[in-house]
Amino acid sequence: MALVRWEPFTEMDSLRREFNRLFDDVLSPNVRKTNGLTFVPAAEMEETGDAVHLKLEIPGMEAKDLDVQVTSESVSISGERRSETRTDEQGVTRSEFRYGRFQRIIPLPSRIDNQNVQAEYKDGILRLTLPKMEEEKHKVVKLNLGS
Repeated sequence: MALVRWEPFTEMDSLRREFNRLFDDVLSPNVRKTNGLTFVPAAEMEETGDAVHLKLEIPGMEAKDLDVQVTSESVSISGERRSETRTDEQGVTRSEFRYGRFQRIIPLPSRIDNQNVQAEYKDGILRLTLPKMEEEKHKVVKLNLGS
């Protein structure tokens, strides 16, 4: 049998990570719990020289049920997926669908011109084209590396 040196700080670090994960799950402002399950639309963001392109996966909803608000620094998406009520007297109905309200606030990497945002919702995918403000496109920052 090989002897292994016990490192108490490694175990404490592992415990710290688990507590951080637990608090992130509970206190995250972008997540809303519904019946013990988390419903957060998946997002994909791409930044180009002229715009920020944001794509969100929100299947099973109609455009009229979504509330999208855009500021120059963030995008807020909220909505509610309503459950379909069915009465089935002959057996058990099981559902893995998630219903309820959700909200997600996504901070943007650049200031955008929220007056000229383009949106498209098709096949459960919300696509937003967020043009950058003119001063952000040509912004140059000089770094002082001298002592």
